[in-house]
Amino acid sequence: MSALLLGLLAALCWGIHDLSVRYISQSVSVIASLMAVLVFGAFLQFALVAAWGDFGPMSGVAISFAIATGGFYLLAGLSMYAAFQRGPVRLVAPLVASYPALSVTLAIWRGSTVSVWHWLAVIAIGVGVSIVAAQSDDTDTTYPAPGPTIALSLLAAVGFAAAFALGQYATEISDEYTVSLIGRLTAIFVLTTIALISGKSIWPGVQALPLLCLMGLLDAVAILSVVAAGGLPNAQYASVAASVFGLLTVVLAWAVLKENMAPRQWLGCGVAFAGIGYLAM
Repeated sequence: MSALLLGLLAALCWGIHDLSVRYISQSVSVIASLMAVLVFGAFLQFALVAAWGDFGPMSGVAISFAIATGGFYLLAGLSMYAAFQRGPVRLVAPLVASYPALSVTLAIWRGSTVSVWHWLAVIAIGVGVSIVAAQSDDTDTTYPAPGPTIALSLLAAVGFAAAFALGQYATEISDEYTVSLIGRLTAIFVLTTIALISGKSIWPGVQALPLLCLMGLLDAVAILSVVAAGGLPNAQYASVAASVFGLLTVVLAWAVLKENMAPRQWLGCGVAFAGIGYLAM
């Protein structure tokens, strides 16, 4: 499977995951939701490591990258949730969706060659996602000051770019299943520490557990897909393709929840997938 297809698989999983967040966020706190998602995803990753993992010793560099992956992924998740709580979507989504540009920049820094046309395709994907997300915003809502929202959104973008890049670097020298598991366990440990210090509960309630279990499995498959691309050519395109999860969330809401899709949103879909199509050539 190519890096691009792995990225699209991740986008689909995160799209369904985010659609589920629309339900769960009404009754469960961010920390409790994230903790349940991380823990349930860890069960899947334990099974994958037991079935196909490499039980040989990992180098210190690979372990360090895997731990950093989990830390940055948690940073990205917490920042993005906090940014969307402040809103608006039309401000947050384009900034968070800018992380593929950072991913491609990191790939160039490591020696990859990216043409001008590939850069244009990456930009098209970001623009398409932004158009779809911006049209979903409720313009009648009053939002807090934009400064902290911008900072949180950019922090989420940096977190995603760093997490995906570090995870892929670790996969180049170690097993992707073990790398993903170490990253997830790191995120669980750090989030538990945050919950203890802040006095926040990590128990989501019995009713929410089935949906959170599904979300955890989807999240685990998504992050594993992006990390696993590290051993493939043009690994950075997995991160780029994964960024369309916000677009897929809106499309799934249209298909499943019967929410309206404006003509401009369909145009955004076309622009984003045209960019993906070019990268697949």
